[in-house]
Amino acid sequence: MRMILTLFVCAIAATAQPALPPEDLLVKNLLHELIEIDTTHSTGSTGRAAEAMAAHLRAAGFEGPDLVIAGPRPERANLVLRLRGAGKGKPILLIAHLDVVEARRSDWSTDPFRFVEKDGYYYGRGTIDIKCGDALLVANFLRWKREGWVPARDVILALTADEESGGDENGVAWLIKHKRNLIDADYCLNPDGGNIEMKKGKYLLQELQVGEKNYLTFTFEVKNKGGHSSLPEKENAIYRLADGLARLARFDFPPVLDANTRAYFEAIGNYVPADTAAAIRKMLSTTPPDAVAIAKVSEAPDWNATLRTTCVATMLEAGHAENALPQSAKATVNCRILPNDTAENVEATLRRVMNDPQILITASEKQRAGFGTSSPLREDVAGAIRKVTNEMWPGLPVVPIISQGATDGKYLRMSGIPTYGVSGIADDYDDVRAHGRDERIAATALFEGREFFYRLVKQLANEP
Repeated sequence: MRMILTLFVCAIAATAQPALPPEDLLVKNLLHELIEIDTTHSTGSTGRAAEAMAAHLRAAGFEGPDLVIAGPRPERANLVLRLRGAGKGKPILLIAHLDVVEARRSDWSTDPFRFVEKDGYYYGRGTIDIKCGDALLVANFLRWKREGWVPARDVILALTADEESGGDENGVAWLIKHKRNLIDADYCLNPDGGNIEMKKGKYLLQELQVGEKNYLTFTFEVKNKGGHSSLPEKENAIYRLADGLARLARFDFPPVLDANTRAYFEAIGNYVPADTAAAIRKMLSTTPPDAVAIAKVSEAPDWNATLRTTCVATMLEAGHAENALPQSAKATVNCRILPNDTAENVEATLRRVMNDPQILITASEKQRAGFGTSSPLREDVAGAIRKVTNEMWPGLPVVPIISQGATDGKYLRMSGIPTYGVSGIADDYDDVRAHGRDERIAATALFEGREFFYRLVKQLANEP
């Protein structure tokens, strides 16, 4: 009797849960499936994830040359899908990467490679970066196919490999080099490039990423003749390098307040404490920007990185034995460089800050060759984003931004395809978990992102 009663109570509880609308249930199920496919660089396969999504798309009627899986090898495969339009304009490209960063079970309160639903959130590695984007894009292509929608121009989907690893098998770079015809487009929309900033449940602004900082790593090295540790000398490779790094720690690149950065701070200034808002107003109203106001705003690491190029020591290597004076000391310094800055200027600045010819500074030539620029803020794209944003969240401002981190948009911009990062997905400004422990996305944010992209693409793709 007790077991029957327990089952009855459980059945009541289950039926009490509100059923999701079909489109929300679809995107949830797609995200569930993707989270439980390992797509890390070390042990995973984006090919498995691509094939899983392709199975749904084939079942919906996509086939032949409109659905392609290709890449340098199966474990780094990419999926490219084309929804055929009426041929009245160059295609629109939508991208999201399938790979995720590594995660250790011991670091998480849940298994990072199991989809867990808890307290209105979906947990798992990639839920916010960016398998949510993969899921919502696939869900919308399935919906468009089911509805029989024929856009004015083709809409292309690319789900890609190796965005996170920074390796030679990056999916977007590979497609540009080997299969450009599959993804060539008028412009690209990338849900990995911009979110809705939210604080304590309040939506602050919709980010519109038009560019991103360029990534460049330097090696700082000091070499000495070495010797026995029982006979120390004042000249020591570790000490000399440490002195140089201390100078770097105290140095800030100058702030840059271009039109995009000004628009961002004007919008965010409406949602911060009074003293911070006053500093933002003073920073924006003085020429050159007031130093005290800049210092106040720069206390927040994300705002500091928004304002300027940054360089920071991330790795150290020195000495060869505990009883020997160091013959070398080496530091890795990672720089995130504003699009209007140059590698040459940053290197010259670092040499000036070090002010020591014995600190040898070497830049990664491969990274130096891969600098991207910003995309022009096209009114046809920005206007549509503002329109759909206002439909879904009346009064929410759309603000152009330059991302501090890197996305696949860089490769497209370098190839001549303007790229705009926008997602319609709200993420808590004070609780960003991408790449971190217990990564998660709010269920409502996932569903809103799906609906936002559904409306946005239909509007943009129907314009001649």
